[in-house]
Amino acid sequence: MSLIVLSKNLNQPNYKSMAFLPTGAEAPKESKGYMKLIEGSIKFRVVSEAVFGFEYWNNEKKPVRLHEQPRTKPADIRTEEDGSYSVKHFWAFKVIDRADGFVKIFEITQNGVKRDIESLLQNSDWGEPTGYDITIVGTGKGIERRYTVQPSPHKELTAEEKSLVARTEIDLESLFAGSDPFKKETPSEEIPVVAPKASDVPF
Repeated sequence: MSLIVLSKNLNQPNYKSMAFLPTGAEAPKESKGYMKLIEGSIKFRVVSEAVFGFEYWNNEKKPVRLHEQPRTKPADIRTEEDGSYSVKHFWAFKVIDRADGFVKIFEITQNGVKRDIESLLQNSDWGEPTGYDITIVGTGKGIERRYTVQPSPHKELTAEEKSLVARTEIDLESLFAGSDPFKKETPSEEIPVVAPKASDVPF
C-alpha cells in the first residue's frame, strides 16, 4: 500500500510511494458477499477448503443449510403448488472474484459443475484448484442453462492477494448456523465475581 504525498502546490499531488506500512498491515477489505453462477463468464481463484452439506429454502424464503441430509421432510421447507420440494447438496468455499478482486463465498449446488471440478482435482496435471484460476461459462436461460468449467494455467498468488485473503474474515461454518458469515462474532466475556474478604468490609 502506498501513501499519496502532496506537493506544496495542493492542486498537483505528487504520487510518491512511501514505505509507511509493511505488507499485510492494511485495514481488512470488506467482502461484497457471494459469487454466483450467471449466464456468461465468471473467473475466480479458490482460496480455502470447501464445506459441504444440504440446503433447502424455508417458507420465509431463506436458505437453511444442514451438515447431513434430512431423513424426513423439514417442517419449514418451501413447498411448490404440486407438493414438490427440493433439498440440494452444496459446496461452499472462499474465492477471489477476478472481476472486482474481492474475496467472496462461492456456493455450488449444480452437480455438473461439481463433477467438472472433481475431474480437475483427480487430474495430475491440475490438482487442487487453489493453484490456478477457474472460469465457468453459463449458456442458456433458466433450467436450460448449461455450464462449462475451464482451468487457467497454474499461477502463484501475489503477496498482495495472499495478504487480502488473510485480512478478509469469512466464517463458512456460520452458513450452517444461519448467521452472517461476514460478521465476526465477539463472545461476551464473563467477569468473575470475587467475594470480598472480611477485612475489606468497611463496617
